[in-house]
Amino acid sequence: MSLKAFLAKQFAAVIHAKTQRWAQNPVATQQKVFQDLIRQAESTQFGKDHNFNNIHSFEDFALKVPVRDYEALRPYVDRVVKGEENILWKGKPIYFAKTSGTTSGAKYIPLTTASMPYHIEAARNAILSYIHETGKADFVDGKMIFLQGSPILEEKNGIKLGRLSGIVAHYVPKYLQKNRMPSWETNCIDDWETKVDAVVAETFNENMAVISGIPSWVQMYFEKLKEKGNKPVGEIFKNFNLFIYGGVNYEPYRAKFENLIGRKVDAIELFPASEGFFAYQDSQKEKGMLLLLNSGIFYEFIKADEFFTENPKRYTIGEVEVGINYVLIISTNAGLWAYNIGDTVQFTSLKPYRVIVSGRIKHYISAFGEHVIGKEVEAALQEAMEGTKVRVNEFTVAPQINPVEGLPYHEWFIEFENEPSDLDDFALKIDKAMRKQNVYYDDLITGHVLRTVMVTKVTQSGFQEYMKSIGKLGGQNKLPRLSNDRKIADALPTSK
Repeated sequence: MSLKAFLAKQFAAVIHAKTQRWAQNPVATQQKVFQDLIRQAESTQFGKDHNFNNIHSFEDFALKVPVRDYEALRPYVDRVVKGEENILWKGKPIYFAKTSGTTSGAKYIPLTTASMPYHIEAARNAILSYIHETGKADFVDGKMIFLQGSPILEEKNGIKLGRLSGIVAHYVPKYLQKNRMPSWETNCIDDWETKVDAVVAETFNENMAVISGIPSWVQMYFEKLKEKGNKPVGEIFKNFNLFIYGGVNYEPYRAKFENLIGRKVDAIELFPASEGFFAYQDSQKEKGMLLLLNSGIFYEFIKADEFFTENPKRYTIGEVEVGINYVLIISTNAGLWAYNIGDTVQFTSLKPYRVIVSGRIKHYISAFGEHVIGKEVEAALQEAMEGTKVRVNEFTVAPQINPVEGLPYHEWFIEFENEPSDLDDFALKIDKAMRKQNVYYDDLITGHVLRTVMVTKVTQSGFQEYMKSIGKLGGQNKLPRLSNDRKIADALPTSK
């Protein structure tokens, strides 16, 4: 064992002990975070407008501060973007993470001196948790790659802005600098296809041990590696044994990845966003990711099936239950208050609090009252693939409300790498699994309101072509699993 690996194990033990202290006192930890946030923001414009000096409990906060999304918070954010100080948080942000808005063009999410360190610590601690649990640390001596956005930052009224992954690239610890790939020059390439080609050329002969990124884009990297080397990625990188990912569920990609790699590798799931780093997988044995309760974020939860009702109940960490679909609401030391980030989560454990990302509150199908969410379609596809040689590159689902003939149905658009011998039978397997997942969907099938699932094949690289056509190829961009309309469905290249 190298000195570096030995020290990593020692450091992992220290961080594990610190994590346990707050994880075992979740309610008290969140209460302290809440009080600190309110106290520090009392003198901000937002704090004055919402009487923070008279907020002494969560109940006070819930009465004075309504749940908002970006559009509702935008009047405050616009003032921050213009360069005003003390609006949402003390002083000015040090960065804006620029993301794509659905209705307003670009969104500018503030990152502050208080919030930024937690983004870095969480990613580090995820790896340290893995080292502590498994005892595996030799990978620290190999090369690591993080497929991310360009680190070149713009400036707006004295505040730097860019993609979150590009901002984070400026914070790579010194002890990782020599191991980290790709080079700065390659990382700065904007065009995703050109960038991946350059990454392949740069890493092909290196001792890659850790690879990280959104699965759909890492898949593109792996495919190009396999094509160049004419052998599995696991043979090209013999010491590659750890895949770190976030942004989407890995399960639909697992079979494809294991085929590309040629063997199984350990994986760590992360739950980062521009608005905060919320959770990471702290165990290879337990389901879900550890919710980070001590990271400058106060969490609220609203049941997804009540979210669009008038005045839905807002739950705190001590009130949640396992298996319920909640909309995640956050207040942070970057100045986001009762902010709806759009993600839904389910708790898999309450001791400690672990979550899975179940979908997006805006990404669902309920054209007929079925309330289908992302977690359900991913689980149904996984079940249909079990025991088969079917491998899927990518997929999305949309309703077909007005078919040429017959009853309406859910249409699954799937790009296969290895397609089933009987597509109709595969569609029935998906449908059967969906009916187990969602009782409303089952009722609609039983009641002859809907017919069973239809599967439409998307041409090879069809999803990449679609994402490229809308300017969202690569980086942090993700394809929605579900749509309640056919905007995506009608734009996809399909084959019979």
